[in-house]
Amino acid sequence: MKDSVIILCGGGPAPGMNTVVCTVAKTFLSRGYRVIGLHGGYSGLFNDSPKTEDLDFFKADAYFNRGGSYLMMSRFKPTDEDFEKNFNLSLFKDNNIKLLVTVGGDDTASTANRIAKFLEAKKYPIQNIHVPKTIDNDLPLPNNTPTFGFNSAKDEGAHIARTVYEDARTSGNWLIIAAMGRSAGHLALGIGEATHCPMTIIPEMFNNTRITIDKIIRLAISAIIKRQIMGYPYGTIVISEGVFHELDSKELEDAGVHFTYDNHGHPELGKISKAVMFNDILEKEFKKLGLKVKSRPVEIGYDVRCQDPIGYDLTYCSELAMGVYQLFAKGETGCMVYVDASGKVAPLYLKDLQNAEGKIPPRRVDINGGTAQNYYNYVCNYVGEGDYAQASKLVKDPETYDFKKILSW
Repeated sequence: MKDSVIILCGGGPAPGMNTVVCTVAKTFLSRGYRVIGLHGGYSGLFNDSPKTEDLDFFKADAYFNRGGSYLMMSRFKPTDEDFEKNFNLSLFKDNNIKLLVTVGGDDTASTANRIAKFLEAKKYPIQNIHVPKTIDNDLPLPNNTPTFGFNSAKDEGAHIARTVYEDARTSGNWLIIAAMGRSAGHLALGIGEATHCPMTIIPEMFNNTRITIDKIIRLAISAIIKRQIMGYPYGTIVISEGVFHELDSKELEDAGVHFTYDNHGHPELGKISKAVMFNDILEKEFKKLGLKVKSRPVEIGYDVRCQDPIGYDLTYCSELAMGVYQLFAKGETGCMVYVDASGKVAPLYLKDLQNAEGKIPPRRVDINGGTAQNYYNYVCNYVGEGDYAQASKLVKDPETYDFKKILSW
């Protein structure tokens, strides 16, 4: 029987999923391995009747440059009992599987870390290598290396946002854009900077103060007032959905927001429109302040996850997949594949990345780093001390909308 590798995809889709899976398939097939695709993410490893299919060259060649994921995904999170009672070792033995390849974000990587420990403890001769995926760009890769899917999602998000910005300019309105990013603001900041958005609100900017709905609203109005002073009564405001993770639950409930939660305990943010919610609150504040401003909500979310990958991710994902083979051939296991800017492949051991709970913590925006500071110092528009006199013609207490005072910067 041929040696085999098996591939699964966990979490939500990102551009480049198929590129990784299909390039792994092509690389291993060309070296005489059998390649098995496992549908249903981790759920397939913990039941007696997993849905699998062989990936041949024809399938791999047909799907490698497409968006979405040929292998169906899930957010299944195995329990400790699943590991002890339901791990399908027969799947590996019966198919002579030598390598498990997992593709996913921080939650998938955390489960991959648990699997690595489990396989080592049981002395099962199965290598496991993780491939870092997420449009949130929040896996802790060195040297600010992106996760795959991020650049494609940013490209499409920027395309939507710059179209929306032109609408704002043409109509003299404000567009409130909510961007995906569960616990980090990379995508929102990337979209905001790429489109010269006058205000981008991300969780990391509240490094010196607690996030509240009131502060988010005041930051938005700060940009609106500043643009009025500048003579440009229009613009866009990008808000990262990650701010929800920091908001007090009672404050959210008072605002009429009620979450359900996924298997990992995260609020299912995709079920509500953050843009609509913030826009509704903003409109009430406009009326209270007597500001004659029109605003409209735009959600950037599921429309950027399954698009075709751009050239950057087609290349990057191919290199990551080829890196999987290189690490496998060297006997590496319990690691995440890392490819640097020059194409050099190295393992990042999951046990070295874990926190005290054994989870892989998300990488957040370095708010004091060059990218964030350049945006907030040179692109972003907001009220400062020098604007108080002119701002007082629009609002009674301009200091309330001073960007740096709101954030305690």
